[in-house]
Amino acid sequence: MTESTTYESTTYEPASPGPAKVVAITGASSGIGEATARRLAADGHRLLLGARRSDRLEGLAKELDAGGGTAQFQHLDVTDAADVRAFVHAAEERFGRLDVLVNNAGVMPLSPLDELRTDEWDRMIDVNVRGVLHGIAAALPVMRKHGGGHFVNIASVGAYEVSPTAAVYCATKFAVRAISEGLRQESTGDIRVTLVSPGVTKSELADHITDPAARAAMRTYRAVALPASAIADAIAYAVAQPPQVDVNEIVVRPAASAQ
Repeated sequence: MTESTTYESTTYEPASPGPAKVVAITGASSGIGEATARRLAADGHRLLLGARRSDRLEGLAKELDAGGGTAQFQHLDVTDAADVRAFVHAAEERFGRLDVLVNNAGVMPLSPLDELRTDEWDRMIDVNVRGVLHGIAAALPVMRKHGGGHFVNIASVGAYEVSPTAAVYCATKFAVRAISEGLRQESTGDIRVTLVSPGVTKSELADHITDPAARAAMRTYRAVALPASAIADAIAYAVAQPPQVDVNEIVVRPAASAQ
């Protein structure tokens, strides 16, 4: 997909990232997940990267290691609760603990409701909502065993507004927002929760759109788009805060866009 306006930001200069943490990132093979891995590796954190495309993860982990970072990878399907548990336990086994889980994996096959693409609805619910819940269920006991942790859940500006063809997608992101706020309220200081809601961002999300009209509309909508590194910077900011500071919500939009 071609965007008419883009912004480049690929060189990371760590700015007081704080102590090194163990961070697990879902959906790390491309887009926001990959950019977050690059930024957090530059900040000195130790990473476990998860996604279904293991070949991409392997290449990214090797690149980060060669650049002085510490990154390992594991195949991950967030719709499979057992797979997510294995992913979280792998982080603990390899690095001794898990400090941060970035629940980033997501899909966005937009279409009007009257197209009745129920298989795509189910896929969005499974990845975007159940994937986050599986991450929380797997990581919460591990984090608490080691004294606390931090969930960074990736939502969307669609968590605050609804647009045509995006009803189900927005519903999943509203759910992620609600789940994040519920987890924050139920925590007693040991668990931090950050909701990051990107506006239009360069990624492969729109590649999942099979409805022709929705796909064409998204090309126009994405004419002005942030680089994924802008979202990675926001995540890095939240992760770098001291333990007594919980950055609850960050919304990041292109300055040149009204969306």
